[in-house]
Formats: sequence, C-alpha cells, structure tokens
Amino acid sequence: MNARIRFLIAVCVLGLLMTGPFLVTAAILVADLQEGEHAMAEAILLPRLPIGGLMTVIGFIFGLAVLRMLFKQYVRGLLQMAEVLRLMLGANRNFRVAPEGPPEVRELARAANDLAQQRDDLLTDVEAKIAAASASVEEEKNRLAALMSELAQGVIVCNLDGRILLYNNRARLQFKALAQGPTSMSGGALIGLGRSIFSILERGQITHALENIRQRIAKGSAEPAANFITTTRSGQLLRAQMAPVLRSGAEGAAPAAPGDGEAVPQITGYVLTIENITKSFERETQRDQVLHSLTDGSRAALGAVRAAVETLADNPDMEPALRERFVGIIREEATAMSQRLEQTMNGFADSLKTRWPLEDMLGIDLLAAAQRRIEDSLQLLTKTEELDASLWIRADSFSLIQAMTFLAARLQEHYQIRELRFRLSAEGQMAFADLIWSGPPVSSETLYTWELEPMSVGQETNPLTLRDVIDRHGGEIWYQRDKAAHRAFFRIVLPVAATPEMQPARQAQHLRGESRPEYYDFNLFDFRDTSIDLDRKLSELAYSVFDTETTGLEPAAGDEIIQIGAVRIVNGRLLRQEIVDQLIDPQRPLSPAGIAIHGITPDMVRGQPTIDVVLPVFHEFCSETVLVAHNAAFDMRFLQLKEEATGIRFTQPVLDTLLLSAVIHPNQESHRLESIAERLGINVIGRHTALGDAFVTGEVFVKMVPLLADMGILTLRQALEAAEKTYYARIKY
Repeated sequence: MNARIRFLIAVCVLGLLMTGPFLVTAAILVADLQEGEHAMAEAILLPRLPIGGLMTVIGFIFGLAVLRMLFKQYVRGLLQMAEVLRLMLGANRNFRVAPEGPPEVRELARAANDLAQQRDDLLTDVEAKIAAASASVEEEKNRLAALMSELAQGVIVCNLDGRILLYNNRARLQFKALAQGPTSMSGGALIGLGRSIFSILERGQITHALENIRQRIAKGSAEPAANFITTTRSGQLLRAQMAPVLRSGAEGAAPAAPGDGEAVPQITGYVLTIENITKSFERETQRDQVLHSLTDGSRAALGAVRAAVETLADNPDMEPALRERFVGIIREEATAMSQRLEQTMNGFADSLKTRWPLEDMLGIDLLAAAQRRIEDSLQLLTKTEELDASLWIRADSFSLIQAMTFLAARLQEHYQIRELRFRLSAEGQMAFADLIWSGPPVSSETLYTWELEPMSVGQETNPLTLRDVIDRHGGEIWYQRDKAAHRAFFRIVLPVAATPEMQPARQAQHLRGESRPEYYDFNLFDFRDTSIDLDRKLSELAYSVFDTETTGLEPAAGDEIIQIGAVRIVNGRLLRQEIVDQLIDPQRPLSPAGIAIHGITPDMVRGQPTIDVVLPVFHEFCSETVLVAHNAAFDMRFLQLKEEATGIRFTQPVLDTLLLSAVIHPNQESHRLESIAERLGINVIGRHTALGDAFVTGEVFVKMVPLLADMGILTLRQALEAAEKTYYARIKY
C-alpha cells in the first residue's frame, strides 16, 4: 500500500473521529427522551444544529490541515530521505540528506549523514589499499595500451565468435578511412568493441586461417600464425596476420587423443594485425609493368642492333648505300631504346615523388635541420630572424630540406651570397618559410628555370624538381624584394598542421532550460526487433545512447533533424571513442529560437550531408544494440517520420532515462536531465549539443543500472515493463 492510499484512509478515519461522537451523542439524547418531550427537544436542539455542524466542519478542516502537514513532514519527507539514502549508498557517495522538516526528521537526517561519512571514510581507506595493491597491474596495463597505440599497424583482438574485444587507434583510423561512401563520415567507423569482425572481413577467410592455426598447433609449431590477403567493400587490399590467443594454465589444454602425447592448447581468440597494402601493391604493379615493357621492348631492339652490327662486321666491303641503311637501323633502334629508358626513369621519378608521406612537425625544427644541412654541405653562414616557435606544419621534411639546400646552392653559385637568413610565420591555414639574402635580384625567368631542373647539389643527384616538392605539399613558391632594406627572399608556402588548438571550436554552450516537450505521441514499447533477448540482464547488453538537435519542436509540421550524436555502452563502460557526431543539412530555415538553444547556425549546416545519407550510417552504428535516450519519444518521433522516405527503420527496444528516473525516484519533483545528473553526481558539460547530451545521458544510464538492480529490475524486459507503468509513459500529446 503506497503513501497516497494510506493518506486517504487516514483522512476518512479523521472524519469519522471528528463527526462520529457528535452524531452518536445526538442519537442517544433523542432516544432517551419521553414521547412528550420530543417537541420541546426539537425546539431547543434544532436552532443549535447549524452551529454544531459548523463547528464540526471547522474542526474537521483544521484536523485535516494538521494531518496533511504531518504527512508532508514525516511520511513524504521520510520517503524522500529514503531515496536520497539509496543514492548515497549507490550512485553518488558525496550526496547528503538535507536536514529539513521537524526536529525529529532533521535529527534523523544528521544521524544518516554521520553514518554516510563513516562509511565513506571506511570505503576511502579500502579503496586506497586496493589502489596500492593494483598499482603494478595498472602500470603494466597502461604500458601495454601505450605500446599498442604507438604501433604503426592496426591491431584487433577477437574472441572465437568474431566479437571485437580490443583494438588500437591505428586500426580504427584504418577502417574508418577504408569505409565506403557515407560510412566515412564523422563517427561512422565500422570497428567497435562488441561488434563483429565479420562485418569487415570475410568469415570464410577467418575460419580458414583459424583451421590452419589449429593444425599447426596440433603439429607442435612454435609460431602457429596464419597470413592472408583480403579485400574490403571499397576494394582496398589488406594484409592480415592472425596469431592465436591460447588459454593459460593446465586447464587451457584440450585433452589429447589416446596415444597422441601431450594435450593440445585451447584457442580462446585471436589477434589480427592489419596493414593496407593497396598503394604499395599498385606501385609494385606499376613498376613491374614498366620493367616488363622495358625488357620486352629492348629485346627486339637489341636483336635488331646486334644483327645490323654483325652484318656490318661480316661485310667490310659493303656498298656505301647499304651500309648507311644498316647504320640507320642501329641509329633508330638506339634512339627508341633511349626514349624507352627516359620513359622508365620518368616513371620511377613519379613513384619517388609519392614515397614519403607528409607528417606534422614543428616549423622551427625543419628550419634548424635545413640550416645544419646548408652549413655542412655549402659552408654558407645561416641565421634566423622572426620565428613562430609554436607553428606546426605538414611537410615531407627530407624533400623540403633538399629544396632549401638547392636554392641556397643556386644563390651561392650564381649570386655569390655570403649569408642566408630564415624566417617563419603564418597567416590562417598557410605557413610561410622565407629564405632571405642581401644581394642582386633574381629574375622571374631564373626562378622558373630553377623550379623545373632536377635538384642536384654537388655530387648528390635527385630526380625531383623544386616544382615537384612544392606541388607535393599543395603549396607555392614566389620571389619578393624588399627595396628599402636592399634584401630579397624566396617565400615557400606550406600547409599548417591541424593541431588541436587550431580546430574550429563550436560556439559556447550554456545550461538552459529544457527546449523540447517531455512527451510525444510515439509508442516507445512498440518494437519489432526480436534478435535482442529481452530476458538478458541489463548489465550484459550493448547500448547506443543518442540525442538529436532539431530545427523546432514539431516534427509533424516539417521540423527536421540538424544534428545526431551517439555513443556506445559495452560491458557497463561508456566508449567515448566510438561515437557519431554529425551535422545535417535540413534543407529548410533554422528558427532563431532554436539557434539560441543549440547554437547551430545556418552556415554550420549548409553543405553538410542530408538526413537520407546520415540515417543509414547511424542505423549501422546502432545495429545489435538497445537504443537509449532521454525523453526518447521526441527523438524517436523524428526517426519514425523518416521511415517511409529513407526505408530505414529502428526496430530495436528503446529505454528512456526520463521514464527510468520516474521508476527509481518516484517521489522526486523533477526528472529533467540536469536534475537527474545532479542527483547521481554527474558533471554536466556540453548540454544542448547532440553528442554532449548523449554523453550525459550515457553516464546517467550507467549509474541507473545498479539502482534498478537494487529494486529487482534486472532484465531488459523488466525495465521496459517498469517504464511503461510510469505516469509519464501514459501521457500523450
């Protein structure tokens, strides 16, 4: 029996207690009167009945007010205190009961806070001892994670079902770059914890490689690894090496057959190292084609030259006309061979141009290396002027240093300069590296000639030209003269590296009130996906927590989604690296009221992908997971209205943290996301951005799962049924 029903029963009992004695007394008096006395009693009592009734009503109202005050102070106050105590025991250790209400309740609150403080002191001491005991294990774990993050190859660890258990950042970037079409958008990577490797690689190849490894283990191989080459959906070539993960200890060995000797170790999973070999394969194929054409083409030419030479040698008295004819054959074939060799050299030069990738580096480090190279090879004095020490550039340092050395050599050779100065500055996304000297000017024709000739310095030869190096960086080089200072300089324009400090920041977001209706006419409990087991524990499921920002609050009236943010939860962990964060072009105006809330302007969404491009990516991101959102009905309504146009349907179950909060804390007045986060001790940052709200909602949900378990709500089915019974779930607009 809940508190409201008990309150109504108490009101009825109070009414009987207030009016019962008056009515019983009147009935007794009337019954004891003689027959002749009734008229006189009526004359006396009847005029006084209204006064007695009024006094009874006043007394009843007064008693009711007293009872309501006592109920609010004691019953409801104690219920709220109980919910706060559960928070202190579970989700938010720092939360404390506010000492409010009558003296007895305040004293109880202080005693509860004292007990909570004692519990916190004990837990802090226990945690300190656990932290000290596990420090070495954590250090080894961090060292392993650091090593994996620095590996040049992508590493993925899977169990035997093909579920990804671990991966490094290189693997994530590799598969994100290989994603086909819209999957390469922000957050649209195909890789993620708990996902299937078979969505990326062919199942048959994985199975075949595992079988080969088992056979090698059975034969006693010391290195039971398997290698294979596969293709992705976008046609990229990958080289994969598979190594088994064997169960440690004696229990990890499968029993051997009679007479087979030792037991065979049991495979529990495998480690894949992935390398994209598409470009190297294309370069090798091109090289093979060039060599093949060179050898095949040269074989016939050499045969013709050899035959002509032998004929001339065997016939020294040959007629002049015929001799000239054979000499012409030799000349033509030699010319053809020379042209073929030139084409081959050009082909290898083009391959050389793409050998070194651009890397992020400090501009001052590049100039320092160029100074050392010029001073050592040319014996030319170098100095620096204005240098932006914080400027990062994207550069092929080897070829750029060669280019600067080449320019210095030409200036020294043709203009006899004695000193070269360096300057480094930036403007927007362009970096300027200036080579400054005092002396005669350089004509435009001279610079143009230098740009096109191979960069040879002393005994060093290089097939690259200055123009090749500049084009490789997507930059430019120009000559300028400072007549007032009697100086001139070459300016090399280079791309600025996209360092974190230079990323365009979004407009500052502020905590504001709720911008959307808390309920909408969409049945969250009408899901059609039967692949997710409703009787699995909440702690065992994978979730996609998402949020949307929209042009307005009326999807049926044409409002559109302008941003989707999502993050995954696996094994009770919020995976902040596995996200979707995508702006969407709504192809309609944004309302000024909405811009004031979410801070997304028309310029930010103009040219972004449309909803029909983004939804398939988001649908793939959410596959095989339960959807979670705060006030989910609002977001799901937008997705539902796009089903017919896009063919994308989200059929999995949906959990709403708004409804779950009403299940966990039915006596709290507010279930807004900020209020829930405050109760659970979660710091709210980045509200009213889709990804920021998804992060907060995910943290809230992770802390709700143990609170639901304390109430006996363990499975997904139980959570859905409990949410459906809340008052908020029954409200429709």
